[in-house]
Amino acid sequence: MPMHEQSSTAITNTTSWYALKVFYNRVAKIETLLKGRNIESYIPMQSVEQVVAGRKVRRRKPAISSLMFMRCSEAEAMELQKELMGEVMVYRNRGERQPAAIPDSEMQMFIRVTSIDDLGLEYLGEANEEWATGDRVRVTGGIFQGAEGYIKRIKGNHRLVVAIEGVIAVATSYIPTCFLEKVE
Repeated sequence: MPMHEQSSTAITNTTSWYALKVFYNRVAKIETLLKGRNIESYIPMQSVEQVVAGRKVRRRKPAISSLMFMRCSEAEAMELQKELMGEVMVYRNRGERQPAAIPDSEMQMFIRVTSIDDLGLEYLGEANEEWATGDRVRVTGGIFQGAEGYIKRIKGNHRLVVAIEGVIAVATSYIPTCFLEKVE
């Protein structure tokens, strides 16, 4: 559709990260489709322990079966949603028509934390202000070193919460106070 036929909001051709809600457990199918179009994608994975033939085995699986991210232009995001109507939905800001772009810094921090193979990661569902309370901190040691987010006491422990606003938040396992520094 030519630009002049679009709504009053201009569509950009710069690439950004966008969150996708994927229906019917088709994350792998959508990932393959995006890869075929040279569109970068990210699926937050988590480790789970299962007993197989009497042995504990650690496996990776999507942390949330209906969530993935893609890096593309806004036009590509809208086209993909139109093409895959009923299979995917691109997250939008409340009350807006265009997809909600996720800042690179937010996405990089989310990828950094969720890429660590830690059984203590806890996904908190749609991110909201409840999870974004507390001091903004940087982790200075341990497996999450360099990660930044908000400190939150969950189940009695200091945990780092990294959020993609309006989409999801993830809390790390316990982080000792000596590994935390306040970020202004």
